[in-house]
Amino acid sequence: MSFHLKYAYFPGCVAQGACRELYQSTQALTQALGIELIELKKAACCGSGTFKEDSPLLEDTVNARNIALAEELNLPLLTHCSTCQGVIGRVDERLKEFRQTQPAYLEQVNDLLTQQGCLPYQGSTTVKHLLYALVSDYGLDEIEKRVSRRLSNIKCAAFYGCYLLRAQKSMPYDDPYNPQAMENIFRAIGAIPIYYRGRTQCCGWPLSSYATTQAFKMAGMHLQEALAAGADCMVTPCPLCHLNLDSRQPEVERVVGKKLGLPVLHLPQLIALALGIQPKELGLERHIVSTRPLLEKLGF
Repeated sequence: MSFHLKYAYFPGCVAQGACRELYQSTQALTQALGIELIELKKAACCGSGTFKEDSPLLEDTVNARNIALAEELNLPLLTHCSTCQGVIGRVDERLKEFRQTQPAYLEQVNDLLTQQGCLPYQGSTTVKHLLYALVSDYGLDEIEKRVSRRLSNIKCAAFYGCYLLRAQKSMPYDDPYNPQAMENIFRAIGAIPIYYRGRTQCCGWPLSSYATTQAFKMAGMHLQEALAAGADCMVTPCPLCHLNLDSRQPEVERVVGKKLGLPVLHLPQLIALALGIQPKELGLERHIVSTRPLLEKLGF
């Protein structure tokens, strides 16, 4: 590869807490691919869509600051969380529009930032999920060149997460209703993509704190559809989806009255396996649903 990719890395809070294996596997994958990440240590939680329920100004100001930290480095902001992508990307899109349509509001946001000693938002960079950085910046051909263990005969069901696809007005990298980016990555590393109805729907996580049974029914429906389609695993680019689909799968099983046992991988874990990185380096032992049957099928 004749070019060097470098990003301002926004890991988000879930990948540094409940899903530490996502943080671990993202580091392993990007290092193997030669992608440089400059972690935004001073970044704040994006709010996961809840800040705006109390105050849109709060959501905009917090995330304008996150974006400004990337702008200070003159780098695009990279996230590996569908929810973070949806929230921060939506704020970036809105504030860029407000430069023309509501300059007084943008000035209010920047006044709040400067009062706290933060750099103002300029609108000079982009917000990009790891999935689309890999597909549009790095390239599928380059990924395929680096595959040392093709995931042949492994059937993978993508679960995109709704924030990644439809939180922003525009989706320049994929079709928000019939995306193909993850399936194209599966093919590049030798796996077989599985299509099923729920792959672009909500996992149920946003409901889980106040409508738990309904949230688990949603997750159970998606898991059962993927299994019925022949999936060996489900793969998601969102740690919140991972929590509902993997960490809470035993609870989901009780609600749907059926044993499921479908491993749910983070996207960088799957790609890293194809690059020959060992499961221990990717935190695969941390999953609630055992990944051992999948790894045995892959010959690990």
